[in-house]
Amino acid sequence: MSVVDFLLILLGLLVLFTALSVVVLSLTWMERKFLGRLQRRLGPTRTGPMGLLQPVADALKLVLKEDLIPSWADKAVFWVAPLIVLVPSFMIWVTIPAAENLVMRNLDMGLFYIIAFSVLTILGLVLAGWGSANKYGTLGSLRSVAQLVSYEIPIIMVVIAVAMMAQSLDLRIISISQVPITDVDLPKPNPINIPFVVLQPLGMLIFFIAGLAEVGRTPFDIYFAESEIVGGPFVEYSGAHWSVFFLAEYMNTFVIGALTALLFLGGWYGPYNPDSPSWLAGLMAVIWFLIKTYLVVTVIFWVRGTFPRLRIDQLMAFAWQVVVPLSFLNIVITGIYLFYGWPWWSLTLMSLALTSVIGYLIFKYLSAPAKSVDRVYRLRQMAEARRASEARGG
Repeated sequence: MSVVDFLLILLGLLVLFTALSVVVLSLTWMERKFLGRLQRRLGPTRTGPMGLLQPVADALKLVLKEDLIPSWADKAVFWVAPLIVLVPSFMIWVTIPAAENLVMRNLDMGLFYIIAFSVLTILGLVLAGWGSANKYGTLGSLRSVAQLVSYEIPIIMVVIAVAMMAQSLDLRIISISQVPITDVDLPKPNPINIPFVVLQPLGMLIFFIAGLAEVGRTPFDIYFAESEIVGGPFVEYSGAHWSVFFLAEYMNTFVIGALTALLFLGGWYGPYNPDSPSWLAGLMAVIWFLIKTYLVVTVIFWVRGTFPRLRIDQLMAFAWQVVVPLSFLNIVITGIYLFYGWPWWSLTLMSLALTSVIGYLIFKYLSAPAKSVDRVYRLRQMAEARRASEARGG
């Protein structure tokens, strides 16, 4: 590798990191505004027009804030842990395409690379809690391991199902196989060329739920639940060190939105994709990719403003009793569809049937306590009415 090539790679990484930093600033502003509207508040309004400079002010505050390190902490581990969390979150963007030709380094095994790197984040969280030499931090890190390992399994299973449909682990081929393009030499296991969300609605639901758990977003934010374990593995972190964890969280949130768009929503293809001129085609591709990604991220923010936090036993039971078995069933129905060559709507019907049955069972389970309380309340009202009637009759 020549010096010029090395400098170009460094420049590309710098541009990518800068773009992701801008994205993180936009996500923090958007989340505050969106949650404010859901809660009938205005959100940030003071700093800049419509509060647009509030994320910048927060970033400056975190960078300039005093960075304390406990005297009893393992300083080497304490310093390295945030980097182990951030670097994988950044490196997986090397192979995520925003358009067909807008990717830093496309890989034939891109999905495998992304899954392999994302697992390294778990090590960073463990080291953060352990290096802090804080019992609450250690407890939070152990919870993070239990949660992230549990929900990594369904993500891998869904990725396998998508790879079976597209016959590839290349994200560009997966996106192209979901749209009606005839001038690309690709295997056609999906001859109708429609987004995989239509063929595998269950797969997208599993991927979205497990992605929320992997990022640690509500309602799966149990391992740093302030009301239970102070601050989880981050309890001893402040200033710039804490901001690195914060940056990685929002990067991963954007990753979930981007991968959902690429794997299930047709990637950068939309209703209007001009063929020429090339600059307009590339611009429209990036716009469609960002629209889909930000739409998924908005749903993530909506979930945060709607659902309460799960208890640790509920979170783990939901993973091993519901999400993991469903991810394996998704593999089974995908294999049946491909092996027997059934029409495309058969996979859609099987996926919707499984989703409906599991949704109904979950609804029955969650509504059972409320129904029991309502039944007891009605019986008590009937008993009181009977006693009042007997008193009047006596």
